[in-house]
Amino acid sequence: MTGEIDLEAPDFESQYNNRARVPDHPAVMARWRELAEAARAAHPPTEIAYGPGEREVMDLFDAGPGAPVAVFLHGGYWQALDKSWFSGIAPAFLAHGVSLAVPSYDLAPAVRLGRILRQVRAAVEAIRARTGARPVVFGHSAGGHMSACMLSEGRASAAVAISGIFDLRPLIPTSLNAALDLDEREAAALSPVFWPMPNGSTPGGTVLDCVVGGDESSEFLRQSRMMADHWAANGVETRYDALPGLNHFTVLDPLFDANSKLVRRIADLARPGA
Repeated sequence: MTGEIDLEAPDFESQYNNRARVPDHPAVMARWRELAEAARAAHPPTEIAYGPGEREVMDLFDAGPGAPVAVFLHGGYWQALDKSWFSGIAPAFLAHGVSLAVPSYDLAPAVRLGRILRQVRAAVEAIRARTGARPVVFGHSAGGHMSACMLSEGRASAAVAISGIFDLRPLIPTSLNAALDLDEREAAALSPVFWPMPNGSTPGGTVLDCVVGGDESSEFLRQSRMMADHWAANGVETRYDALPGLNHFTVLDPLFDANSKLVRRIADLARPGA
């Protein structure tokens, strides 16, 4: 299932270039911005530095003393966006008594993907040091990839990967790799589908949800199904959920709704003893 792949087929450019696949993505992203600004006005976050760099900071939307914390890792193919785009999801989690941390990180091509992963580790560990517990980590697209990485490494109590990429090798022949500069060796080394499964023999969580938009490309559907099936066969409690009618951008819509199944699931996972 996770061995050799043909980098010439299918057409990976059309399968993975989501901005090209979804022509109205600017309107969706503009809505993210509007909701983010409203959330920051209503619930001003605390900015926490987790490293010395300008982008090594995160926003913490605090639900109160002793509240569990969920960490959201944003997408953008490791080469776009920052924490400020996603503040709009905070009110839904605050409504459940769950604090939300949203880190920024450096972007390709200024840094390599391995460096970005090290920064995300530092951000998650900063939350763990602050609360004394491993947080639930969830993320979108590139953030879905990194959420699975954090679970593999025992840094998360659970992970929810939304439209994640778990095998990076299909990105190599695409225009998306111009900034990432991955070769097959590095792509495989940074793909969590090849990493150790969190099967309970080491500290950390053993729950991975793979969520994807039902209207996403066949490759994104395959990646989430592959990851859920592969880790489930090796002792991980996994779920696969393709959300009907949602594409790679609108798949985040449920995160803005406190009553959505997805928000309730993440909030439940964030609570001690979940």
